[in-house]
Amino acid sequence: MKARLVLLVAAAATALSIAGCGGGSDSSGSDPATLAPPKSPLFIEAAVQPEGELKSNVESLAKSIAGVDDLGGLIVSELESSASSSGEEFDYAVEVEPWLGETGGLFFQEYDGDDFEGYGVAIQTTDTTATQSFIDKQSEESDEPATDGSYAGSDFKVQSDDGTTVGVIGDFIAIAEDEETFKAMVDADAGESLADEDSYAATVDAAPADSFADVFVDVGGLIEQSGGSIDPDAKQFLDSAGIDPAEATAVASLIPGSDQVEIDVSTDLSGENPPSGDASALLGSLPADSVAAIASADFGDRFGEALDQLDANGIPGEIPPHKFKSSLKEAGIDVEKIAASVADLGVFAEGSSERDLAGAAVLTTKDAKEATNTVSNIGLLLRATNTPGVTAISGKASGFSVRSDDLGPKPLVVAAQGERIAIAYGLPAATRALATDSADTLADAPAYKEAVSALGSTPIGGFVDGSEALDLAAALIPADDQDGFLEAKPYLKKIDYIAIGTGSAGDLATVKLIAGIGK
Repeated sequence: MKARLVLLVAAAATALSIAGCGGGSDSSGSDPATLAPPKSPLFIEAAVQPEGELKSNVESLAKSIAGVDDLGGLIVSELESSASSSGEEFDYAVEVEPWLGETGGLFFQEYDGDDFEGYGVAIQTTDTTATQSFIDKQSEESDEPATDGSYAGSDFKVQSDDGTTVGVIGDFIAIAEDEETFKAMVDADAGESLADEDSYAATVDAAPADSFADVFVDVGGLIEQSGGSIDPDAKQFLDSAGIDPAEATAVASLIPGSDQVEIDVSTDLSGENPPSGDASALLGSLPADSVAAIASADFGDRFGEALDQLDANGIPGEIPPHKFKSSLKEAGIDVEKIAASVADLGVFAEGSSERDLAGAAVLTTKDAKEATNTVSNIGLLLRATNTPGVTAISGKASGFSVRSDDLGPKPLVVAAQGERIAIAYGLPAATRALATDSADTLADAPAYKEAVSALGSTPIGGFVDGSEALDLAAALIPADDQDGFLEAKPYLKKIDYIAIGTGSAGDLATVKLIAGIGK
């Protein structure tokens, strides 16, 4: 029964969701999350019967990416053929389509740090009598006998070989990893469920209404179930940023377009002050041949907050609390003054092979003099401490370079020009990073313009050039590890660009990622 019921129903639901077709009456009032036990750390909900624009967008993407006119029909055909070849005839249109509803959900109850366990699937049904008949028929035709059971008014069947349990709960066909999980689904339906939890409701409410699928993650729950431990260095960083992952949740939503795939993420993992602002001007000013680039607004403010936290907590075993800033100041570096002078941060990478790979971080400052002084003071400090390989640079920019075997053939360059500070791998990258009057910038690149347009009113904060990134990946991946890459390459070639926009909604940080799909 497991092979026929779990795989056939799940695959049929997937086929319907892709094809955007299906029968049955309206069951939109049922929420699959009502069958998920409270504290489930991972829950996925997806549309089974998309309609209108959502349906046409799914079909358009299937044709653009895979060249398939009827992907849902293809999956059903393959499903029926697979069942037939194993001696198990299956007619999807007759056995499943008439009763399959609009929405389905999948949850996991446990996470041990490596694997998820205790799964449950709830798929809406428009005809519980027909659904029960389907379950009975599959059980009768199965080579493995099933054991009948009943719990709180819900009948179920337990597969003898692995314990997979199937039955009807309310308006859903429920498929559980074992009998205990099935009973937990019955209890959730009758009492408290994931849908009743404030943390779930508040996070999922931020998801867009036109999504194809939503993935809810209880970040704190995952940490607790995996042992409750966070790497000390990671915890120190999170504490310094004012982030408490133990209470964090997130939801990611998939929204297909006719020529793009959009993923929206909302989370409170960013702490009490989610990022805001607009650094698109800095991003657009980075070099036009950037393979990838990101920018963050008001970086100086967040850097200052992180420094405050780091100073208050200190570094265990190295710097006592309230000594971090004063220690640096004694060495001639006023980190508070540096943070106060910094505005936005941008980072870019360029190149098509390991040989010519380069990039830089760019800081914009509020005071050109402060930028120059900061870079000069750091250079003087390095030379005073006899740091090897430090050389002053001359020209329009002021600063220094550092060479070492660990860095490879190019030097690390730290330089200031105007109101910008560049920390670059190689002098040419530093020169491009500091240029503010160049006509050869991302803002002039066609793919970047498309990315900005796709994000609409959301300021762009990150960009990846699809073709350039694919060429670089092909050059960097070792020849003996390219099998998987070569299989994916025909589909990856369809990606023209990836656009990333960030913002906030109330107390939540938001991220919008859009992949532009070419024909």
